[in-house]
Amino acid sequence: MSDTVEAPLFRPPHPRPRTEPLGMVAFLRAARENPLATWMEAHFEEPIVTGEGALGRMTVVNDPAVVRHILLDNAANYRKDDLQIRILAPGLGRGLVTAEGDEWRLQRRTIAPLFTPRTVGGFFPAMVEAAERLVRRWQRRRDGRVVDASLDMTRVTLDVLERTIFTQGVPRDPDALGRAITRYFNSIGRVDPLDIFGFPDWVPRIGRLRARPSIQFFEETVNELINARKALLAQGAPAPRDLLTLLLEAADPETGKGLSDIEVRTNIITFIGAGHETTANALSWSLYLISQDERIRAKVEREVDEVLGEGPLEPHHLERLVYTRAVIDEAVRLYPPAPYMSRTAIADDAIGSVEIPAGSMVVIAPYVLHRHRTLWDQPDAFRPERFLTEERGRIDRFAYLPFGAGPRVCIGASFSLQEAVIVLASIVRHMRLDLVQGHEVVPVQRITLRPGAACRCM
Repeated sequence: MSDTVEAPLFRPPHPRPRTEPLGMVAFLRAARENPLATWMEAHFEEPIVTGEGALGRMTVVNDPAVVRHILLDNAANYRKDDLQIRILAPGLGRGLVTAEGDEWRLQRRTIAPLFTPRTVGGFFPAMVEAAERLVRRWQRRRDGRVVDASLDMTRVTLDVLERTIFTQGVPRDPDALGRAITRYFNSIGRVDPLDIFGFPDWVPRIGRLRARPSIQFFEETVNELINARKALLAQGAPAPRDLLTLLLEAADPETGKGLSDIEVRTNIITFIGAGHETTANALSWSLYLISQDERIRAKVEREVDEVLGEGPLEPHHLERLVYTRAVIDEAVRLYPPAPYMSRTAIADDAIGSVEIPAGSMVVIAPYVLHRHRTLWDQPDAFRPERFLTEERGRIDRFAYLPFGAGPRVCIGASFSLQEAVIVLASIVRHMRLDLVQGHEVVPVQRITLRPGAACRCM
């Protein structure tokens, strides 16, 4: 018998679930500061919780079979609710994230071919180049120098976007674009009571006013990119086969109709904003988590060394970076990119014995689902092993939704995961980051799930 005692699993900080409901004013304040702080103990223990609140009748679902019913089997009966649209549409327009009905179906059919495995695989060299550029920049700094890892994850993912969406370069400072994205999510991501109570759009919102310069910056930058590329295509000159060209040339396979300039613009903004943000956050959380558990960090380092050896990172290495991928999977379980999804029932429905009246809201919160005590062993612990082959097979598809599920599953999931594995492996191969002593990192919901304070490492 071994006398070895395994070190306790790391349980990263997060807002503790409430034991008592909040009053209206306290709920609105908490929802604005950090919606994660509004969840109750019952949400992490019960499969379905129904109640009345500031948002009207709400049914919170954590039963994978019921999640499947809403997102897949009866998805046609559930549309994105008005609150999500009011928050997201001012910045993202009517792109894939916010469009509904025929408008969404046309865009989805048209854009889906741009994210096939073959197309995403073709972006591998660009992702490696961006990751290596980040490593070189860090290597020029002396040991012990403090870096803002979350900011640098923003930079490297923007570098990937520049190399894959608009390979002829951004007409403005890329760092300014990164700062605009951060300001946008910090501003628009705060839930406004006026949105909760359904006030008309013409009533000014503080968040929208603060986000307006960022939104204008996105639109002007993307318009310049689109106009320059269209002019190049019109001249018959050779154009890069990047996502921008592919979007401009894309056509609906059923109707042959292409995307309008507005649709191209809104989807490029979606890729820049939502697409970049999710990968940057996944990497920030992954670096933070492995810095807090030496056992797990050593496993990742050993795997990267054994798989890559002394040679360059190649596409065939990805399928062998199993533990590295498991770290990312576990990071987005604990800190899912989209921590909250809600739908409005179009017609009456029944979920077992629970009635869902038409017009009421159904909530599927990956942040809660991924920490539900009936679905996960040690749900608040950082344990990548749960995503290795044997255990992974026991995870219900609809208990793990870092990129959603059903018809509206994130179209860029494979792009994001490939990028995250490449960047994390490249960093681990050359660098060792430790969290600055005494620096606390907590999750804050700002549409996406971001580190509440800069993830400062050395």
